[in-house]
Formats: sequence, C-alpha cells, structure tokens
Amino acid sequence: MITSEYEFLRGFLKSRSGLVLSNEKQYLVESRLVPVARRHDLASLSELINSLRKPGTKQLQEDVVEAMTTNESFFFRDKTPFEHFKEEMLPKLLEKRAARKKIRIWCSAASTGQEPYSLAMILRENKIKTSSYQFDILGTDISKEVLDKARLGQYSQFEVQRGLPIQMLMKYFTQQGEIWQVSNDLRAMVQWKFLNLLENFSHLGEFDIVFCRNVLIYFDQPTKIDILNRLAKLIPADGYLVLGAAETVVGLTDQFEPVPHMRGLYRPKQSAGKQPEPQKMANSLKAEPISARPAVGKPHVPSFSSPATNTPATQNTMRTNSASAPDKPQKFDREKLNASLDSLRRLNAQSSNKG
Repeated sequence: MITSEYEFLRGFLKSRSGLVLSNEKQYLVESRLVPVARRHDLASLSELINSLRKPGTKQLQEDVVEAMTTNESFFFRDKTPFEHFKEEMLPKLLEKRAARKKIRIWCSAASTGQEPYSLAMILRENKIKTSSYQFDILGTDISKEVLDKARLGQYSQFEVQRGLPIQMLMKYFTQQGEIWQVSNDLRAMVQWKFLNLLENFSHLGEFDIVFCRNVLIYFDQPTKIDILNRLAKLIPADGYLVLGAAETVVGLTDQFEPVPHMRGLYRPKQSAGKQPEPQKMANSLKAEPISARPAVGKPHVPSFSSPATNTPATQNTMRTNSASAPDKPQKFDREKLNASLDSLRRLNAQSSNKG
C-alpha cells in the first residue's frame, strides 16, 4: 500500500467512524482489510481503495468500517460503573423521578449487548424497588453485525463465563446446546438501534443516564469536544454521564463536572437554562409562604445490594492499542462450569421437592 492510499484510508475511517490512525498502523489496516477485499472479489487493497472512491459502494464502505472495529465485551466489565449505577445513580433517580415513574438509559456503544443486559439484570435483581417504574434502555452501535448478535441475546459458554455470576446465568439464561440464550423478559427491556456518534443523535430525546465508555479515547480532540457538548444537551441537570476509566471531560468541555469520589461518573453543571427534574416541577407551581408548608422529613434514599460478582461488562472498542491495559480473560474451565450448574440444579430440585 503506497502512502497516498494509506492517507486516503485514514481520512475515510476518521470521517466515517471517528477512528484516528497513526502512521505506524498501516500493518493493522492491511491485516484487517485484505479479507474484506477478498469477499468483494477485489484482487488487492489498491483495488479496494479505488472502489471506495467510487459512488454506489455503500456495502463495501460499511464492511471496511466494520473490519476496523472490534468488540471486546463481557458482562459487568470494569465493575466500578455498575457499582455506581446501583449505589449512586439508581437510588437518586428513583427518588427524583417518583412523579413520572420513568427512567431512560442509553448505552451509546453497546457492542454485542453485554453492557445493556448487565444493567437490565441489576434492575431485575432490585425488582421490589423498581417494579413501579418504567425503564427504557437503548443500545446503539456503529456496527450492524454486533447489533444483530445483541438482539438475539445468544452467547457462548466462554462469553457467559467472563464476568457473569453463576446465579445470574441460571436465573436469566437458558442453555441450548453450546449456546446460552438471554431470557425473553430481559431481552424485552432493551431496544437496539444503529447509530454513528459522529452524526446527529438529538432525535433520540433526553436520557437520565448515558453510558459512553471506552469510545472517546479513539477520537481526536475536536471530535471528543463535539460529542460531549451534544451529549450535554440530552442529559438533564440531575442526570449522569458514564465514561471509561481512561477518559475524562477535563480540558474538553465545561458542560460536565465529576461526581466526587466516583471515577468515570459525571453530571451536568448547573445553569440557569437547565434545571433538575424536581426543580422544573417546583417552578411551575405557585410559591407558598414558608409557614404554610407542611413539615417534610428527610427523604428516604433506597439502597441496593450488589450482585455476587467481583468480575468486570462491555463496550465497543477499536482494534488499536488501548489507553488502558486490557482485562485479562479468564481461563475457560468447562468442567468447573458444568459442575457448578449441576450443583445449582440439584439445589433447585431439592427446594421444589420440599415445597
């Protein structure tokens, strides 16, 4: 591949996906795109690039972008964001959304679906506290292939063993040969949509929580600034933005501020034109004299128990060197997994007999 061809591909990938490739990544491009050229009956990368320059090659363009992204993803990945969800975001939003009984969550780079399904499982585990609320979870991604997998909700034994507690596996999945199928109830909690973060997403509406983890690190600074400022328009003042451990808003935007002592968790800065949900309601009511108002005790903030897991969930990442060290995959032990499943099945059978 000559220099001019590589420069064209760099520009193409940046404009279509936001991915910024350094001069040293030419080997990566070649290794990923040679199979794409073969599938499209193109003899070389030069022919592939010439085809990309022509109109009417939408499928080829999509395949090139797909080939340059990977989807390293597993349930409850990095653990900390899900602890923040249970201990900070969910309890406070249940209190603040008590009037409308609706909470919207957006996983903006959902990959093969483990992140949205992990959130859905947390909500189901706390069903007593959340049953009266409507939760809308939206998962989006730039890859149609991974979205198809997410919709199916089917995972291999290796995939469910990475981060997913055995109790949740038995509770929310059914085994079909070598495949584990997400339950229909859990699948119904998540909607999926193709979306490129470089494009306008204002039509999605307002979200109380936005997960945008391990994506911004692959964009240049102007793209990061643009995406963060557009996200700020979709999040109410009492909402939350969740970024990856290697990502920050510092030096990029003044629209967000960190939540103290909670790494990767941000909230919009207060401004005159943007108010929290309860404040919007309060301003619509006629003010009463303080003496006429009934005494109100300290509001109760529900607490949430954590699922029995110390293992990290998911996010779509580019096939480039990550800014943070990748999580080390657990060694797959089929015999250990099957033994655990047999023990749980025996316990369930004993409980049924006693009942």
